[in-house]
Amino acid sequence: MGIQTTNISVLFDRIKELRRRKAIMKTRKTLHKDYVKTMTKSLSIAFALISMISCKHHNEEYHKVTDKIKAESKHYKGTSISSDQYLAEMNLIEITEGTHTFMIPDRKSQITSYACTECHTDELEKIKGKDAKKGHWNISLKHANSDIMNCATCHDTKNMDALKTLTGNSVDFNLSYKVCSQCHSKQFEDWKGGAHGKKIESWAPPRASMTCTNCHNPHSPSFEPRWPAKYNTQKKQERK
Repeated sequence: MGIQTTNISVLFDRIKELRRRKAIMKTRKTLHKDYVKTMTKSLSIAFALISMISCKHHNEEYHKVTDKIKAESKHYKGTSISSDQYLAEMNLIEITEGTHTFMIPDRKSQITSYACTECHTDELEKIKGKDAKKGHWNISLKHANSDIMNCATCHDTKNMDALKTLTGNSVDFNLSYKVCSQCHSKQFEDWKGGAHGKKIESWAPPRASMTCTNCHNPHSPSFEPRWPAKYNTQKKQERK
């Protein structure tokens, strides 16, 4: 009988211990939930405050990181980021194509034999067949098939100081890209946006870009294959 009483007492003690541990675990879970709720609420308030601060547009506060970079870069080290100082001595003209306005080199000042009428005193049709020196004997037209293109395709035979479109409209030599764009429309669209062709001096505004004829020979526009300026001298000997 004494043994049974002892076993029952031990059993009750174990039950009490289990209930105590269960109560402690419940308390811990409650405390953890309250902690998570408190932290979540605190973080939400913090993010809300940060958002409110970042959305202000005054006192050098910016909506986006890129806005801050743009503003802070405007006068980097006391110098405005601009190409003006590099372009000042260059002979450039401003053009507008669609939504793009930028500068290109003046071409007529670079043509050594311009104006053409200094030699071509008559229209081309009038001087055909005359016994005259061929002033362009060294020009070989390698732009398209001869059945498709000849000199008169791009040059205005009635006004030798100008180019012309396929529909016969006169084009100033400075705007020769208008003639190129008739066939090379994809490259023209890329060039307008700045994706095709070389920039002059800098990417910083104002934008100045080379035109088609600054990089391509209009009579033979394909680039000739060539070796890099610097390459392995042993390979050079092997290629001979």
